[in-house]
Amino acid sequence: MILVTGGAGFIGSNFILDWCRSSDEQVINIDKLTYAGNLMNLSSLKDSPQHKFFNVEIGNSNQVSKILKKYKPRAVINFAAESHVDRSIHGPRDFIYTNIIGTYELLEAVNSYWANLQDSQKADFKFMHISTDEVYGSLLPEDSSFTEKNQYKPNSPYSASKASSDHLVRAFNKTYQLPTITTNCSNNYGPFQFPEKLIPLTINNIIHNKKIPVYGDGMQVRDWLYVNDHCDALRLILSDGSIGEIYNIGGLNEKTNIDVITMICNKMDDIQFKKDIPSINLIQHVKDRAGHDTRYSIDISKVSKTLDWKPKETFESGIDKTIKWYLDNQNWVDSVSTGEYVKWMKKNYSELL
Repeated sequence: MILVTGGAGFIGSNFILDWCRSSDEQVINIDKLTYAGNLMNLSSLKDSPQHKFFNVEIGNSNQVSKILKKYKPRAVINFAAESHVDRSIHGPRDFIYTNIIGTYELLEAVNSYWANLQDSQKADFKFMHISTDEVYGSLLPEDSSFTEKNQYKPNSPYSASKASSDHLVRAFNKTYQLPTITTNCSNNYGPFQFPEKLIPLTINNIIHNKKIPVYGDGMQVRDWLYVNDHCDALRLILSDGSIGEIYNIGGLNEKTNIDVITMICNKMDDIQFKKDIPSINLIQHVKDRAGHDTRYSIDISKVSKTLDWKPKETFESGIDKTIKWYLDNQNWVDSVSTGEYVKWMKKNYSELL
């Protein structure tokens, strides 16, 4: 049995769905259910004995400890986080609370649980912390990609809070010998991503013929990782990764924001949204975001050489799958955008909320 935190969010829910497709091992899922936590993502598992959900935040160490003692997972995978840079700029307090204090409380609960396991169980246990490439700061166009040895230089309240959580995880490993692994991933995209993020926002705005906002000149570069590729890497690292190590996970797909948006516009027009005015005309440049990082780029040499992993999806194949998913799941998009998913959760999971 494994325990996943933040399993109703974008990456966490994809990980649980992927896990349940590839394994019959049970998953315990705890999630605070903030605006981005959505049990509709996991509706296919609602009646499955393989998935058990608790509406608990990672900062509630007493409740987390009770769940750990009762279900005795062999691993904890921590996805729980506030993750949107714009929100962190306008309201950093939630990011400090969840990403720093919450991670600390979770580590305390997990460390106490692990310390009291039998020796054989202790030897098999792992705590895997899911982080971001944004902790490394920003690269110039000519700079080498981020490796696991890059110095941390976070530039937003979000990335600073994630950097702090990474340091706490390292400290618990070095001080208490808690068996931890940290992963730092590049920008994820794919099914179930909340519509405020760049790719689903672009798709959704084209569908509804709304303006597509672009910060500044749109020349900021990101390395795009299809979420299912990320899940494959995480399963492999959980199985075969070394304790105390950091693994960078990237998609090998560096694109400027404006190139990403342009590609989506063209593909949407080609698929079914052909009209007199091309979708690219919806692009509207707006004032650049404060402290906007210029470029992220991930060097995946370590995970490739030690664990024989590399992404399966090209950016084009991943975008094709993502666009198709959003077109096929407009009910999900509409419910998330209007808050109807909250009503759905209350109806279907009232006993848990």
